[in-house]
Amino acid sequence: MAKEISSNDLCNVLETMLESGLKALRSAKGLDGRLEANRKAAGKISNMLLVSDILREAGEPLHINEILDRVQKRHGVKLRRESIVSAMTKKVLDGHTFRRTGRNEFALLDQEEDE
Repeated sequence: MAKEISSNDLCNVLETMLESGLKALRSAKGLDGRLEANRKAAGKISNMLLVSDILREAGEPLHINEILDRVQKRHGVKLRRESIVSAMTKKVLDGHTFRRTGRNEFALLDQEEDE
């Protein structure tokens, strides 16, 4: 004998399915599509993607304070300085994504140095 499913349980299953589908759709649209589609979705985007977006747009190394200011102005997300510096430093040490150009100044690895 099968157990009856309550309408509340069914609603929860449907809600979870729809949220997963929406997440997949936003992911397929890419970073800009997600930000334009729903400003609240910016909180679900990786902080490192937000930082990379800012550095790519700048096209030059930026101090962490400038990065944080631009993320907040452009994406409406306030990032914690210590967490971001720590995460970026790990990526620098691993040779991924970012490079350090000065004290608390970072650039994308794929951006050429101006010398």
